[in-house]
Amino acid sequence: MSVLKIERSFPVAPEKVFAFITRTEHLLKWWGPEGVSMKEHNLDLSRPGAWSSTLVNAQGALHKMSGEVVAIDPPNSVEFTWGWHDDEDKRGYETRVLFEVSPDGDGGTVFVLTHSGLTDEEAAANHKLGWTSSLRKLEQFPELKS
Repeated sequence: MSVLKIERSFPVAPEKVFAFITRTEHLLKWWGPEGVSMKEHNLDLSRPGAWSSTLVNAQGALHKMSGEVVAIDPPNSVEFTWGWHDDEDKRGYETRVLFEVSPDGDGGTVFVLTHSGLTDEEAAANHKLGWTSSLRKLEQFPELKS
């Protein structure tokens, strides 16, 4: 099993970052890599329960994933399960994602994304590409820059 960990810093309070990584109205703006759009969703990481999203890329290919929010501790962390769906909409192997938010000591925030249970290094590398691209979108929000 492989674990992917990505860290980002933001010059704003943890509460603000936590809202952007959990609430639907913000998630819809950054969830998914650059160049994809949201086709449909039940995307709310601010409360326990099921979530899902279907992304479509520029070539029209659909990418569906779903899971369940299993732990939430505002404004510190949210943990959820993650599984990709195949072409017949059958959910595959389940992994876990943990978003952690903490003060950096200077009025800003450290955000750590940990995606665990990935089958191998190739899966970790592929997820790193996707998460890194998504986080680039998150970092562009003016509200998270000052």
